[in-house]
Amino acid sequence: MLTDVDLPAPGLLWTRWAALSAAMTGIDRGELWSIDERGARRDDPDLGWARFALLDGRRAVLYGARHDQHAGTDPAADPLTGAPDWLPWAELTPLAESGRLGFVIWHESGRWSRVRYPHHHDDGTAELLAPLLSEQQTVTALRAAAPPAELRGLREVAAELLHAAIRGEVGAGHFDELLGESADLQAALSAAARGGIVPGTRPPRIEPGRRPPMRRVRLLSQGEHDRLVWAAMHEATELRRPAPPDTDELGALVHWLQERAPGGDGRCSLLAYADATSFSAQPGEHPPADRPGEERYAGFRRLTELVRALRRAESDPRYGRWLFLRVETSATKFRVQRCYDSWPAWWHDDGVSGPWRTNLQEEMEARGPQWRPSWTPLLDPEVAYRPTS
Repeated sequence: MLTDVDLPAPGLLWTRWAALSAAMTGIDRGELWSIDERGARRDDPDLGWARFALLDGRRAVLYGARHDQHAGTDPAADPLTGAPDWLPWAELTPLAESGRLGFVIWHESGRWSRVRYPHHHDDGTAELLAPLLSEQQTVTALRAAAPPAELRGLREVAAELLHAAIRGEVGAGHFDELLGESADLQAALSAAARGGIVPGTRPPRIEPGRRPPMRRVRLLSQGEHDRLVWAAMHEATELRRPAPPDTDELGALVHWLQERAPGGDGRCSLLAYADATSFSAQPGEHPPADRPGEERYAGFRRLTELVRALRRAESDPRYGRWLFLRVETSATKFRVQRCYDSWPAWWHDDGVSGPWRTNLQEEMEARGPQWRPSWTPLLDPEVAYRPTS
């Protein structure tokens, strides 16, 4: 099912994008807003990315994603459901299959449309395109490109640049007035020409695409796939394997914890998760204490080193390496619990953060097949997809 989207008409959206792209290029910030032969680009390291392309007639397509789209309850809706045949499928399909496509909006028959999301969801378009959604917002963004000392009185100059862009009559003088002498006027004018807002130029257009006969559609979002694996880890039980031998590395970790006992009585608790590339710790009943005057994070860095050293020392090519570790110490004793195959009850699950599936896959592949837990097949990326015509 589709729904309408309230966006400026494609031609108006394009001229605003082209004007802002040219101005940003003139102050050497063209990586944020740009135009090439495939259309307009938006790349914000904090927000996300977007692409906008014009086709023949009044057809257009806008697509992209927020950088945080996989966090929390990201929707599993296929953004290409019900999409028309003329979209640039060769570009969109691999993005959708890899979970990197957050939204697709197309313009046809005088209106913008997209798939209806299964629940309320902010796909990021309003935030990514905020400077382009009204003339006032674009003028404000253009004015902000000017040197700080010259901001007063430039709103009219920015508005004139935008109006000239709509008419296709942008010249070097517009950028000179707005950006000042320190700007690269030739670079700005070249960018404006690429956008088709300079006399004698036209905006680039892409050819209509062709829908593939078959493609994979994501049934599970990234977050839902993670939670499927994590739920199975909660239900799993530990396979019976020999306990690792005592090592110097275990002694070093226990000694460090006893010295860091928060009450000075040797009682200390460690709850940790580790794999080949990541490490995290949660506070137990008696978490390790920082020392007075100690550099910030010095204790955590040393703890990471000790846990990784122990994990290497206790690794076995058949049984694999543990994922979760719990150590409880007193002044004279210690107790260790290792979990190779399951998510222990003492490790808090917030439903959002947990072991990365790719890291878990690497861990499982390093074990003998008989020592892989029952949830291992769920790590296959194909679990999240179904084929469709």
